[in-house]
Amino acid sequence: MKIICDNKIPFLRGVLEPFAEVEYLPGKETTPERVKDADALITRTRTKCNEQLLKGSQVQVIATATIGFDHIDTAWCGAHGIYWENAPGCNSGSVQQYIASVLVTLARRYGFNLADKTLGVVGVGHVGRKVARIAELLGMKVLLNDPPRARKEGPEGFVNLDELCARSDIITIHVPLSKEGEDATWHLFDARWLASLRPDQILINSSRGPVVDNAALKATLQGGGLQAAVLDVWEGEPELDPELVWALALSTPHIAGYSADGKANGTSAAVQTVSRCLGLPLVTWEVEDIPAPQQALDFHLDATGKTVQEVLTEAILHTYDVSADSNALRGALDQFERLRGDYPVRREFPAFTLHLQGGTPDLADRLAQIGFNVVIQS
Repeated sequence: MKIICDNKIPFLRGVLEPFAEVEYLPGKETTPERVKDADALITRTRTKCNEQLLKGSQVQVIATATIGFDHIDTAWCGAHGIYWENAPGCNSGSVQQYIASVLVTLARRYGFNLADKTLGVVGVGHVGRKVARIAELLGMKVLLNDPPRARKEGPEGFVNLDELCARSDIITIHVPLSKEGEDATWHLFDARWLASLRPDQILINSSRGPVVDNAALKATLQGGGLQAAVLDVWEGEPELDPELVWALALSTPHIAGYSADGKANGTSAAVQTVSRCLGLPLVTWEVEDIPAPQQALDFHLDATGKTVQEVLTEAILHTYDVSADSNALRGALDQFERLRGDYPVRREFPAFTLHLQGGTPDLADRLAQIGFNVVIQS
């Protein structure tokens, strides 16, 4: 039995070796010649799993350690008996943390109070739900747009995209990429939609690059059509448009979902998928030892004399400061893949213990709901 694994998937080496021949390859070296005698692939979004790669191979199962699966030709795989599975929700906590860091960073930079703002969440699946929740905890009003859910569950609680764009101060996108059907998201925000936005609005995309027409976004920003925009995902990545990068408020190298916790979840899900399909005794295996980040997992925060937003900002940025990733990309635009592949350890909120001094019970409760382990100090 042979399994080919992307060599950038963490926490994986040594797990499958007792039960199969395992080969680790960079995404660009995962070629038809290399996979033809493999029984399974454990992959990431950089490997296009389509007829060109898989025709004539003995691959039975593809497990992608990612929430996205637009790199898999699902129709072709289905027609040829190849089972595939993604890892839905694996990095939802990581993207939640990313968006929280973006929101408090923008609020600090542009001098606004988050409690005065409305966030429009486009796509309310695993990730969008958590993003909506963190926005509420930051004091924001939230609008939700998700046509598939609205059709299935009823329209109550959802708004259409026109209303969301009209009423939101900040719009954040969390949809899958699809080119066809009534819920197609390819260039969902095209030149027409971008032109309809107000110059006091902010747009954030951490879903898939082509959901936003990047050329139209650059023109909009250069023409003063938005207050700001943030991109973590790009059309044509890893090749970037330097003018667009510098026109944005924050520019990051597709790492919103790159927390160590999210990666561990994705790896665990991929191993479990392959194990179920190939009969390996790892169907409940999970990553256990996640390394610590550079910053302290146990930290103190004195809330005396500070506003709620100031305290939440300080706590969130202790765990993750998105500006560091933005600065790293702007300093090395040709190193997009290296910045992703060598991404430093980032831990999500539940990994941190916050010793709170001078805060109210309501503030402590809000921090706990964000995910921190809160210790109240007198």
